[in-house]
Amino acid sequence: MGRFGSYPRFTAPHLGLRTRGSARIDASLRRLSVSGLPIIQCALAAGIAWFVATDVVGHVTPFFAPIAAVVSLGVSLGARMRRSAELVVGVTVGIGVGDAIIALIGTGPWQIALVVALAMSTAVFLDSGAIIAMQAGSSAVLVATLIPPGNAGGLNRMVDALIGGLVGLAVVAVVPTHPVRRARKDAATVIATSGRVLQLVADGLLANDAEPIAKALKAARATQPAIDAMRTDLKGGREISRISPLYWNSKQRLAELAATADPLDNAVRNIRVLARRSLSLVRDDEILDPRLVDLVEKLAQATEVVRKMMLADPGEQPDRAEAARVLRHVAVGAKAELMQDAGLSAVVVLAQIRSIVVDLLQVAGLSRISALATLPPTVDHPAVPPELDY
Repeated sequence: MGRFGSYPRFTAPHLGLRTRGSARIDASLRRLSVSGLPIIQCALAAGIAWFVATDVVGHVTPFFAPIAAVVSLGVSLGARMRRSAELVVGVTVGIGVGDAIIALIGTGPWQIALVVALAMSTAVFLDSGAIIAMQAGSSAVLVATLIPPGNAGGLNRMVDALIGGLVGLAVVAVVPTHPVRRARKDAATVIATSGRVLQLVADGLLANDAEPIAKALKAARATQPAIDAMRTDLKGGREISRISPLYWNSKQRLAELAATADPLDNAVRNIRVLARRSLSLVRDDEILDPRLVDLVEKLAQATEVVRKMMLADPGEQPDRAEAARVLRHVAVGAKAELMQDAGLSAVVVLAQIRSIVVDLLQVAGLSRISALATLPPTVDHPAVPPELDY
């Protein structure tokens, strides 16, 4: 097998060295590490919201203020401003509809059902968010069961919701998560998985063994949650860069990272196709040019450079130029001559390699046109007639 420069061969981890229990503990600790700061934000927001509602506003038991703060924040980064707005509007709709209807028809089982249906329907009509409908329904239940119509308790609940939502946003501004770091880690995770998948495919093609390729295909199909997490964290990062003065200068970096989301998603989809066609290639025992296997392995090694680029801060190595350089080295090998005497699956594998290189070059900062220009032509272009040769 060929090697690429000084970069090491990409190998899949040997899972047999770890017990299932320790792997679960490690996964739990990683989840806790990722959610640590959002949990602290929720805890701070809950305490501050209670303090504001009791000591500043003067409510006796403003239980909904800390609840609203926690709900508006949550442990996920995306759409916190929207959650806060949905929560306040949902409470307002639920109390308004409940107060008006219960005052007319009284309370009881069918009245509660009617009020909840009307409140939630009104909320859904106003907005498609899930929180607004849930809060409208729960607030309508409170009015129908605990808060007498026209009582100040309904107004207090609306004020508490507003306090909780505003305190939540204030905590995000003062104690923000890094708007770029989590999305970068998500992207690096996706790229690392892509590298392992490509290496398993290369191993399977070299040994004419379907088992590694089947494992690769299974791993490739499991990458979508990480891509979705990256998009969610990008949305949360944009929100933080608007709310928190500490990260107003991160907008450019965030925009550059957001531009990699679609190409990275496309690269993963193309890797899935490559793995699937490689599996067919081995099972059908097609003739395969060894240089194609070498190209798959070089692409696996190149993804490691892209992964390190994604985690590197500006000015660190490998930077975008280095990542583009290693990918260009792969691109020049994806020649049409590899398709000679090849079966359908081998042709598709080569086509997917070319597509993946273009996708990853866009992740490295090239435009699509520039990325396509790095590929060798697959057909000879006819000579241009002299009269048309401007």
